[in-house]
Amino acid sequence: MNNKYESPLSSRYASDYMLELFSSDTRYQTWRRLWVSLAKAEMKLGLPITQAQVDELSAHITDIDYECVSRREKEVRHDVMAHIYAYGKAAPTAAGIIHLGATSCYVTDNADLIIYRDALKYLRSELLGVLANLSKFAEKYKDLPTLGYTHYQPAQLVTVGKRAALWMQDFLSDLKEIDFAIENIRFLGCRGTTGTEASFVDLFDGDAKKTDELNRMIAADFGFDECFDVVGQTYPRKVDSRILNALSSLAQSCYRMANDIRLLQHDRQIEEPFEKNQIGSSAMAYKRNPMRSERICSLARYLIADAMNAPMTASVQWLERTLDDSANRRISLPEGFLCADAILRLAQNVTDGLRVNKKVIEKAVKEYLPFIATENLMMEAVKRGGDRQEIHEIIRRCSMEASEKMKDGEECDLLARLAQEKKFGLTEAEMKKLLDPALYIGRCPEQVSAFVEKIKPILANADGKSAEINL
Repeated sequence: MNNKYESPLSSRYASDYMLELFSSDTRYQTWRRLWVSLAKAEMKLGLPITQAQVDELSAHITDIDYECVSRREKEVRHDVMAHIYAYGKAAPTAAGIIHLGATSCYVTDNADLIIYRDALKYLRSELLGVLANLSKFAEKYKDLPTLGYTHYQPAQLVTVGKRAALWMQDFLSDLKEIDFAIENIRFLGCRGTTGTEASFVDLFDGDAKKTDELNRMIAADFGFDECFDVVGQTYPRKVDSRILNALSSLAQSCYRMANDIRLLQHDRQIEEPFEKNQIGSSAMAYKRNPMRSERICSLARYLIADAMNAPMTASVQWLERTLDDSANRRISLPEGFLCADAILRLAQNVTDGLRVNKKVIEKAVKEYLPFIATENLMMEAVKRGGDRQEIHEIIRRCSMEASEKMKDGEECDLLARLAQEKKFGLTEAEMKKLLDPALYIGRCPEQVSAFVEKIKPILANADGKSAEINL
């Protein structure tokens, strides 16, 4: 047991991949990889750096002496300079050329951009897993009639698959936002203290083409095709806003789906996975709480709130740089990614194991179908010579009376009441012939099939996923 505080996102919720991606090792090894790339590019462009120095730096990317870094940072109060010092101790012949011409944001910002890009790609794959699960679910239940709700009051019939397609459409929108965020991440490059590249103009004796080539070479080392056109000391913090906005959007969609499942589980129509030995309540042993969906909603609220950090930070970046972004970003961006990861893992688990209780759904449909069918019954009564307005009033009055009886715990007797109305002109047996639920689901099966077919290319390389939920 750790006797110090540990984020629940680390200890309970996030994946090993995401925890490793945002670990100190990944971050600081990426800094060293950036320093190696800088030295290598500067050497190729004619600066007095040797291959032996580049090789020595390359040989010491992973063996970071964190105790040395900690001691040095306590002395100089500067994390980047502390890491440069420790790197120089590990690679002494190259110590004098580490970070040549660069400013701290060369390693801090570029490393962040690399990590955020990789994290977004991972979240994208997780989201595709959720979509693949829901695609199979929607297709399987595309024609299973279920009671629709507006204002959480019984409404016209839909199908179980159509409802899942609504969730999928939201997730498809999130996928596009994540893709947009990925496509618009550029590399900062090595641009100097205020983004003017003045230090490299001096190093390369005024040769601007070499400065451009330096940035191109370093960007290519890390899989980037472009650098930002203009920057201050940092990359534009609007990038962080775009990223966290995409994650917030994802959280909103997951919350919506999970909340729907919670409501449906209350009525026992659809249930999230529940394991053989799972305990729903410490006191009420019979309970079957939707704890996974509740956890999705709980974490989603945190992520939606966390996303507000980025626009507030982006809006107050003074001129070429101010440091009030740093501490906030160290928390809000990693925590946002870890939280999104945790939510998607839960969403994968839930969507892979949804249980549909057909008999419960059929019972609810049967109970409300007489009301739902009243428009069709009215049309049939008019066909038989009835007055449309009189028939409407008969249905309205009988419906209210039947509803009152149901509120007293009695069964719906709407059809019997209508059959007693001479002007209605239909027997109860004739009306029951019009109570096939399939007559009242409209184009739901067709809509689901068309939507699933439309997104097949997107899911071509995606398999359904079910993440293991540890706690």
